Amino acid sequence: MANRGPSYGLSREVQEKIEQKYDADLENKLVDWIILQCAEDIEHPPPGRAHFQKWLMDGTVLCKLINSLYPPGQEPIPKISESKMAFKQMEQISQFLKAAEAYGVRTTDIFQTVDLWEGKDMAAVQRTLMALGSVAVTKDDGCYRGEPSWFHRKAQQNRRGFSEEQLRQGQNVIGLQMGSNKGASQAGMTGYGMPRQIM
Repeated sequence: MANRGPSYGLSREVQEKIEQKYDADLENKLVDWIILQCAEDIEHPPPGRAHFQKWLMDGTVLCKLINSLYPPGQEPIPKISESKMAFKQMEQISQFLKAAEAYGVRTTDIFQTVDLWEGKDMAAVQRTLMALGSVAVTKDDGCYRGEPSWFHRKAQQNRRGFSEEQLRQGQNVIGLQMGSNKGASQAGMTGYGMPRQIM
């Protein structure tokens, strides 16, 4: 954790709102999945945001996770360091983030290194791990271990092909967004500028 004092005023309010997004139930599900996915002797962390952060902070668990989603011999992070040096640990987190993006996680779903390292936004870390799990379930390439119901499947491309005849027929249809011309007539309308006849 960084050596920062407490925040005050607006900074404190913003930090409290970010902290409210953290989900303890989701933490348990993610920890269970990571341990099952890595299939190694990974110690189960005690519950709580601070313990979850400390468990992931050195980057080794994250690197093992992303490597386990690839077939043997194709791992994106060949060497995982157990170093206690801060810059090495932050570098491993960055390697995980690059590998997650290459795996298929959208850039908007990826947390910043400081979100995890300084514990600024652990909810963003959870969102990234959820997105990674969803991509893994969607790929269905045999590398995912765990319950498929833990993550939602991403929508797949569903291209439709229309013949020229179908496309021409579609041009003749008035969409209901445009309204309807049924029953419309100008009966009873007077020309513009004519005075009303009041009797």
